[in-house]
Amino acid sequence: MNLRNIAIIAHVDHGKTTLIDRLLSQSGTFRDNQKVAERVMDSNDLEKERGITILAKVTSLQWQDTRINIVDTPGHADFGGEVERILNMVDGVVVLVDAAEGPMPQTKFVVGKALKLGLRPIVAINKVDRPDAREVEVINEVFDLFAALDATDEQLDFPILYGSGRDGWMAKSPQGPKDEGLAPLFDLVLSHVPEARTEEGGFRMLGTILEANPYLGRIVTGRITSGSIKPNQAVKVLGADGKTIEQGRITKILAFRGIERTPLDEAEAGDIVAIAGLTKGTVADTFCDPTVETPIQAQPI
Repeated sequence: MNLRNIAIIAHVDHGKTTLIDRLLSQSGTFRDNQKVAERVMDSNDLEKERGITILAKVTSLQWQDTRINIVDTPGHADFGGEVERILNMVDGVVVLVDAAEGPMPQTKFVVGKALKLGLRPIVAINKVDRPDAREVEVINEVFDLFAALDATDEQLDFPILYGSGRDGWMAKSPQGPKDEGLAPLFDLVLSHVPEARTEEGGFRMLGTILEANPYLGRIVTGRITSGSIKPNQAVKVLGADGKTIEQGRITKILAFRGIERTPLDEAEAGDIVAIAGLTKGTVADTFCDPTVETPIQAQPI
């Protein structure tokens, strides 16, 4: 299956998590009779209490014959380090901007890092139904921001969509049409974002997100750079200096399918997965085949 890896970045309260709720719903990820809480990506108790995204989350949906892995990144300045690691895992970004507030300080911080990595953004102007919406001025502000951040000509030629994540529609015009829902955004991701990048060689994955599970132990999420991985396969963990931190076997591979995690019999290069079975490997370490000698170096930004 074709694969796209994207991140949605925006300032806090500009509507990332709500938009992802609607993307999941319109892609058919949820059953018709399935009860789904609002802001399904905010699973952490503190996030639910404060109404903001603190930890990066991964979800996945299928549109036509393409699987789209979506990373919902923190929009608050306090969690910028999390954003940096995520951007090394994706091949495109959707920059979501409030139609009234325009690009805010955290937008500048994250967009600047995405541009340095060479990512070509899609700009989505959200909340165009606000009475104080000012779409034309906001687009000019976004362009000026990109130019000030030394965007290339290709990056400055960004596609634009307008809409309302809450109401579940995006279009090339602020007036709509609204009856196509979010299909224009899905189609733009498929046409504008490159296919998931891969490299030759044995299994390698850079640890990006770390969490603990009471049943599986330490779980590390990352994008597989090269090769493939199966449960019970022998792997080792390399530090950034190339020294071996530990050796062991993969006990479980989990794929992100909607808001669920599904065990896999095999995962291949390009996909974003979570693996369990190792006790010392952490964020920024390379999880790899025992024959691999060189760790993955995340692009500095």
